[in-house]
Amino acid sequence: MRIVFITLSCLSVIHGGGRGSSDKENDKDGATEKPRRHLCKNVFDRCYQSNNWTSCYEKIISTCVRRGRFVMPNFIHRRVKVSEQADESPTEMHRVHIPSSALQKSKGGGSQEEKEVVLVTTVFNSTYFTLSPSQRTRSRSRSGFTPNLPVHSQGSPLGGLVLFVRAGSHPVKDLSQPIKLTFKHDRQAKSGICVSWQELQNGTGQWITDGCDTSESGDTFVCNCNHLSFFAVLVNPVLSVDEANSTNLSYITYIGSALSVFFTVISLIIYLCLQRRRPEKAISVHMQLTGALLCLHLSFLLCSFWVWHLSETEEGWVCPCLGFFLHWSLLATLCWTAVEGFHLYLLLVRVFNIYVSRYVLKLSLVGWGLPTLIAVVCGIAGVYGKDSLQHKDAGNQNSTSQICWMSKDFPQRLVVSFITTVAFPCLVVLCNSCMMGVVLFKLWHVRGDTGWKQENREKRARLWKDCATVLGLSCVLGLPWGLAGSTYMSLPGIYLFTILNSLQGVFMFLWSVALLCKSRSDHNSSIKDPSTSQKMMTTSFNN
Repeated sequence: MRIVFITLSCLSVIHGGGRGSSDKENDKDGATEKPRRHLCKNVFDRCYQSNNWTSCYEKIISTCVRRGRFVMPNFIHRRVKVSEQADESPTEMHRVHIPSSALQKSKGGGSQEEKEVVLVTTVFNSTYFTLSPSQRTRSRSRSGFTPNLPVHSQGSPLGGLVLFVRAGSHPVKDLSQPIKLTFKHDRQAKSGICVSWQELQNGTGQWITDGCDTSESGDTFVCNCNHLSFFAVLVNPVLSVDEANSTNLSYITYIGSALSVFFTVISLIIYLCLQRRRPEKAISVHMQLTGALLCLHLSFLLCSFWVWHLSETEEGWVCPCLGFFLHWSLLATLCWTAVEGFHLYLLLVRVFNIYVSRYVLKLSLVGWGLPTLIAVVCGIAGVYGKDSLQHKDAGNQNSTSQICWMSKDFPQRLVVSFITTVAFPCLVVLCNSCMMGVVLFKLWHVRGDTGWKQENREKRARLWKDCATVLGLSCVLGLPWGLAGSTYMSLPGIYLFTILNSLQGVFMFLWSVALLCKSRSDHNSSIKDPSTSQKMMTTSFNN
C-alpha cells in the first residue's frame, strides 16, 4: 500500500502581539485605519495557540500577505476572478474545483464592482484536529452550522491529511452549485465518506457529513459539498501485510495445505473402511465433506504453483480454469459444512421420524449442485483469472503476489468475492453455531433426565466425550471460517486464521480417527449399558 507522507514545514513564531481587541473593536478601528495584515507563514502558529484555531485560521488566512522568496509547500494563495471557475491542486492527491457562483457568493456584502477574491487551499496533518468525546453538538458552533448535525466518528482521514478551502473573506455555505473535491487513493482504502470539520466552543470538534455527498470513481473519492471549510475523507483502510509476513504466511499456508491433502486422503480411506464395515449415512456425509476439503487444498496448491510459471502479463486458459476449480472447491466445502450442521440437527434434536427417502442423494444435490451452479455462472460471466495481492517490502516499495482466483480486471469482482467468500461463510458459521448450541442443550437435558447426581465417574466422562464429539465437528469446521473477521483487524488474527484453515485436513483426520475409536467403544458399551441416552448418542452418530 502506497502511503503518501506530506510534511508541513515548521512555521516561525510571530514577532509581536496578536489581536488584543474584540471583533467589534476591530471593526471600529477599521473605520479610521487599515486593519493589520499578518504574514501567511505566521498565521498557523498564531492561531494554533488559541482554543478555536480553525475558526481563527479561516478568518485571517484570506487577508494574509506573502513576502520574500519563502515558499510554503502545498499552499495556494492567489486572487481569482469571480466570473470564472477555479481549479487548484495543492498536492498530487488533492484537487479543488470551485464554480463561479461560489466565488461570487464569497464576496458577501462587498462592492459589486469587485472582480476578484482571494482563494486559499492547502492541506493539514489530521493530528491537529482534536475530536470531541461527545457524539452530538449541544451548542451552536462558530462555523455557522446548526447543532445536532449527523456526526461520523468511524474511520480516519485518508492519508492522514485534511484539505482546507477558503474563498473571499466571508463564510460560504448553502451553495446551489456545489464545489467538487477530489481525493486520490491507491485502492487500499475502502468505504470512504466525505466529511467536513465542525469546531466546538471547547476547542475540539467533530467530523460531520452534512452538506457533502460522496462518490467513488476508480482510484478517487469525489466530494460534492455546498460550503467551504476543512474537508477529509474518512476511511477504514485495509490491513496491509509487509513482504516478510507475507512470506511467512505463504510458507504456513503451503505446508499446512500439503499436510491437509495428505491427511484427507488417509481420512477418506478410514471412512471407506467404516462404510464397508457398516453402511451409515453420517459416514457418507463425512466422506463428502472430506472430499470437498481435499479438492480445496489441492486446488489452492495448484493455483499457487501454476502462477509461478507465468509472467506478470501472461494468463492463458489454465489459470481461469484453476480459479474456477478453487472457487468451486471453496463453495463445496462451505456447503458440506452447512450440511453437517443440518445432519447433526436431525439426528440429535429430531431423533424420531427423521426418515427421508434418498437422503444422501438429496444432500449431495445441495452440497455439490449449488457450488457447481454458482461457479458455472461466474465462469460464464468471466469472473476467473489472475489476481494479485499488493504488499510492501523493507524499502516501502510495492510488490505483488499472484494467484489464479478471480480476475482483478473483472468489474464486479469485489461484489462476487464478498457474497461468496464473506457473506456465505458468515451465514454458515452462524447456522452451525446455533446448531451446536441446540445440540449441547439437548445432550445436557438427556443426561439430566437419567439422574446426573446418580451417575458414576465413568458415565460422566462418557458425557463429556459425547459433548466433545459434537463440539469437535461444529467448532473445528466452523471456527476457522468464523475467524475471517479477525483478518481485518490485526496481524495475529491473520496468522491464526491461516494456521487453522490450512490444517483443516489434519483436523478432519483426527475426527475420522475419533469416529473409528468411538465406533468400537460404542459397540462394547451399548451391550453393557443399553441406556436411553447411550442409544441416542449411538444412533445419532452412526446412522
